[in-house]
Amino acid sequence: MSNPPFGFGLPAEDPSDKPGNNDLPAGFPGGPGFDMSQLGAMLSQLGAMMSSTSPSAGPVNYDLARKLAIQGVGASHPVAGVDVTAVREAFALSEVWLDGATAFPAGARSVQAWTPAEWIDATMPGWQQLVGPIADRMGNALVANLPEELRSQAGPMLGMLSSMGGMAFGSQLGGALSQLANEVLTSTDLGVPLAPSGTAAVLPRAVAGFGSSLGIDDNETRLFLCAREAAHLRLYRGVPWLRDRILALIADYASHITVDLSAAEELASSFDPTNLASLQQSIAEGLLAPKPNPTQQLIAERLETLLALVEGWVDTVVGSAIGDRLPSAAALRETLRRRRATGGPAEQTFAALIGIELRPRRLRAAAQLWRDLAESRGVDGRDSLWSDYDLLPTSADLEAPDEFVARDKQFNELLASLDVADLTVADFGAGFGAESDAESDPVSDADARDDSTDDSIDDGTDEGTERPQGSAS
Repeated sequence: MSNPPFGFGLPAEDPSDKPGNNDLPAGFPGGPGFDMSQLGAMLSQLGAMMSSTSPSAGPVNYDLARKLAIQGVGASHPVAGVDVTAVREAFALSEVWLDGATAFPAGARSVQAWTPAEWIDATMPGWQQLVGPIADRMGNALVANLPEELRSQAGPMLGMLSSMGGMAFGSQLGGALSQLANEVLTSTDLGVPLAPSGTAAVLPRAVAGFGSSLGIDDNETRLFLCAREAAHLRLYRGVPWLRDRILALIADYASHITVDLSAAEELASSFDPTNLASLQQSIAEGLLAPKPNPTQQLIAERLETLLALVEGWVDTVVGSAIGDRLPSAAALRETLRRRRATGGPAEQTFAALIGIELRPRRLRAAAQLWRDLAESRGVDGRDSLWSDYDLLPTSADLEAPDEFVARDKQFNELLASLDVADLTVADFGAGFGAESDAESDPVSDADARDDSTDDSIDDGTDEGTERPQGSAS
């Protein structure tokens, strides 16, 4: 075997077959330009990194990630008591406003005001759930794709490689979290609740900076953002399957990851063992990030659609709850729409790590659809669509929200005019909820996603993966 990846080589049969200095990558021991006096410094740097954190028990060294993220945000004073009181009062008022705008009850049991460091500590378990499936799959795929003879030669070194991989991922996650910690405004800023269950959290320093950049009063900014946080928590508490569905889609995405070993060979050929930071930088820039295949693109589209529906619902409900109570609500609303739809540098860094973006591109279409459904169905009828994943609008529906609302209205009028007890599925037709087993959604049941995704998505037929276009309350 010639040119094996990761710098390993097979033993030569004859001394004359051994590679010369010019055949080794620059910087490797024995290779051109390598100074043996630098070896001690390299090993000291590696030892310092590994001894500063606990060993990685999985694909990501979360202890290293946390330490790097905390170091990145720097020291900060605890949130002042006056800010804590202001957040709690604003949250209480926003809950009163939301009572008339949604059928879901209040979802927060605790209201917190966090510093960036506190956000990192509190949300780390949530990040582990998001990052874990992707990193685990990539790590396993990398080892699984090594040639058998290379794995047998590597032996104990595979454990070291795994530890190094965990450190590399932990380093990148820590860098992303340190950036995000200085940007996020609430615990649900990315559309997914990352705080402990039932906890609402606002970061006062970031909120003040956000309002100041727009020339908006702190009190208005705080009230608006507290209303968004409260709306997110109401939705996730009122729809118990929602968070699990998002995690299931990420896990499905991860299950189809394949690693391109040519990228690893490229990394090995350019690796400078005296500069470990360059290795981390290469990984951070996505050199080893797998390219999404058609199956993953379909799953990513579903995740994007679901996040758009979440954000569109929150946008609609908060707009209805606030009404004209806050003069700057329209400006805040538009700014946050753009912020969520485009993503910031930290979100892009995180996307390079897990290979999938947590941002809703069609937020405006989703918001318009929820507003139209509220007019057509009423608030309770609109929110009842969240009772089951298969009742929600699809990606195609966001392309033509008016058509979805029209079909939904027609279907509900049909139900009202007939004796439902005497109807069968055939009476409704395929456009109003009837679908064959071959056309069912391969990830419609989060518990069965691992059994069905491969068989029903890989055939490349988008029509077979769309849910029924009609809906019922």
